[in-house]
Amino acid sequence: MISVAQALEQLFALTRETGVELVPLRAAAGRVLARNVSAARTQPPFAASSMDGYALRRAEVEPDAMFKVVGEAAAGHRFDGRIKAGQAARIFTGAPIPEGADFVVIQEDVTRRGDLITLGHKIGDKDNIRPAGGDFTEGQSIDAPLRLRPADIALLAAMNIAQVPVFRKPVVAFLATGDELVQPGETPGPDQIIASNTYGLAAQLEAVGGQARLMPVARDNAASLRRSFELAMDADLIVTIGGASVGDHDLVAPVAAEMGMQQAFYKVAMRPGKPLMAGTLNGTPMIGLPGNPVSAMVCGTVFVAPMIRAMLGLGQHAAPRRTVPLGIDIAVNGPREHYMRARLENGAVIPENRQDSALLSVLATADVLLARPKNDPAHPKGTLVEVIDL
Repeated sequence: MISVAQALEQLFALTRETGVELVPLRAAAGRVLARNVSAARTQPPFAASSMDGYALRRAEVEPDAMFKVVGEAAAGHRFDGRIKAGQAARIFTGAPIPEGADFVVIQEDVTRRGDLITLGHKIGDKDNIRPAGGDFTEGQSIDAPLRLRPADIALLAAMNIAQVPVFRKPVVAFLATGDELVQPGETPGPDQIIASNTYGLAAQLEAVGGQARLMPVARDNAASLRRSFELAMDADLIVTIGGASVGDHDLVAPVAAEMGMQQAFYKVAMRPGKPLMAGTLNGTPMIGLPGNPVSAMVCGTVFVAPMIRAMLGLGQHAAPRRTVPLGIDIAVNGPREHYMRARLENGAVIPENRQDSALLSVLATADVLLARPKNDPAHPKGTLVEVIDL
């Protein structure tokens, strides 16, 4: 068996970044920017008023000063004249500052009668003008790689970028195996169960940027499994679920070997998730996950999600960890790394009592995986430990 770190290193060696595609700005949210992009304009493109008020000359601002209103400037409609001595222009937020003006007195500090205004006595030094280029200038760049958040989309729109270069979503073919499996909504036989793993893993990996393709369940015979592999061969990553152990009905490894699989490793010193297999099948990366549902989901968090991020150009990094204090005492760990389902309560982590790898209900109530090194000693309440958010 190899360690989790060694398994990750070998999995990263199998992955390649996906290609770049242009998508409309409206479809770019959550995607990963693949190339630097530059602003096509300056924002704001002109000095603009930040308040409703009157634009005039700063040098003439003093209590009780009077001005004649000679025009109006609104957002999208500038005042085309020039402000001269003793003159002012009514101005609204976002409007271009008229030529000759360099100060905006807010409307609350002004008394107006007809076309004449009189300034009040408490006008501050703030000019209430947003300078041209105060936000960004033409040619300013957003650097890749970057997962695009809503704020990034707004910035790209303001920069007048309508088409965005992003990494193509890696297509992940999920291939569940086993005569015992039926799809959700079907009526299982007396010896069958519902195929849950593919749905959980698909949701998990789509959340980090993958594109899931759920293949039909492969039955426990070589012909069915071979056909499923053939249908999945054009994916960026093949993920099998179940059938990767060494039982009489575990056919993934032998069938894949017959089809030319080059195995990178088999078995990882972790729990849950020990019977993990990886390699390439005719050039396509492949990872074989255990069939137990919690094992599959934990391996998805620890191994497959980091592979997807690497394919999206976000670097080869393990699942992010953070430290939190223990909420209870915990006993010594065994010879394998243990990824325990755990809850967060009042800022502390409490591992669940039941850690059976078949219990999806326990995983569904967990907030984090408590990551324990092999042979980790017992720890008292309050000890800082590492967790992976779920």
